[in-house]
Amino acid sequence: MLLFRGLLLLTLIGAGVCFAFFIATNDLRFRRWGMQLLKYALLTALTFFGILILSRIL
Repeated sequence: MLLFRGLLLLTLIGAGVCFAFFIATNDLRFRRWGMQLLKYALLTALTFFGILILSRIL
């Protein structure tokens, strides 16, 4: 569980940094990276909550 929380935090911070760089430089590469990191953060969060729900059921 701690691994998923750390991974989620790191991906959200990375996405935020990428979006800040996109705003500062207007380079589309940073927006693309930020969107990919946001997608991975969502996948990590869904996995985290899925495991949490499964542990409550079982």
